[in-house]
Amino acid sequence: MNRSTDDVLKKVEEQIRNTVDEYGYIPENMGRPLPNPDKLAQIVQLTKEIVVPGFFNETGVNPTMQTYHISLNLECLNTLLKEQIANGIYFFTELANGKSENDAAALALAFIERIPEIKRMLCTDVKAMFDNDPAAQSYGEVIICYPIIQAMIHYRTAHELLLIGVPVLPRIITEMAHSATGIDIHPGAQIGEFFSIDHGTGVVIGETCIIGNHVHLYKGVTLGAKNFVLDECGNPINIPRHPIIEDNVIIYSNATILGRITIGHDSIIGGNIWLTESVPPHSRITQHRALSGK
Repeated sequence: MNRSTDDVLKKVEEQIRNTVDEYGYIPENMGRPLPNPDKLAQIVQLTKEIVVPGFFNETGVNPTMQTYHISLNLECLNTLLKEQIANGIYFFTELANGKSENDAAALALAFIERIPEIKRMLCTDVKAMFDNDPAAQSYGEVIICYPIIQAMIHYRTAHELLLIGVPVLPRIITEMAHSATGIDIHPGAQIGEFFSIDHGTGVVIGETCIIGNHVHLYKGVTLGAKNFVLDECGNPINIPRHPIIEDNVIIYSNATILGRITIGHDSIIGGNIWLTESVPPHSRITQHRALSGK
């Protein structure tokens, strides 16, 4: 059967137009710019260069010029943030909680004021990773090489944006790190000081997780939801549904911890454990040893 290109294109065009009502829940972009992933990547890059100057550019930073570079990067960061926050508020008005595009400048400054706290928290993460890995040769190596630091820069940036009420951008920023490192941390999770993940690939940390200080995870750990509470329309309700991990807990590879349960402080959770009930402080949870048949 012979079909012309024009006929095929026209047919598909009509099919797409005829589905507008059927898929009406999908929003239409009426010509206004969306948040731009490339510019959000620049925002994270600028934040990195401000927090740990000289580690994330090709030439480094001459100590005598460090103040100049930080000042310049802050100016650039402010400009990019205002634009991207405004785009997010405009397009995702249902998530903006009453904020308007006019609030973008104030939100950008509010984030910039939090950068010293991002630096403080990130430095504790670097120290924790160095202290927990005898293969690490220096703090600089940890900053440059370890995927957990990249993931935590993205997470701690996104978390602060979320706390001040910026819609959508935090999710985009953490998903960038997820794609790059295999570490999936929701920006809504609350993570304390001196947090570390060895290797990191496959780690999942859900939105309502609360993680204390000096917590160390290994690859493949899931801190997830066991089930969802639904409203009368069958939609999931956003309530606390992920674990609480108290201080000084170690969770080994491929452990799965689900639901709003508490792992008490100073506990050790062994590898490949499936856990849906709380455990008290100082617990040691391991697999039962297999019995060989005779």
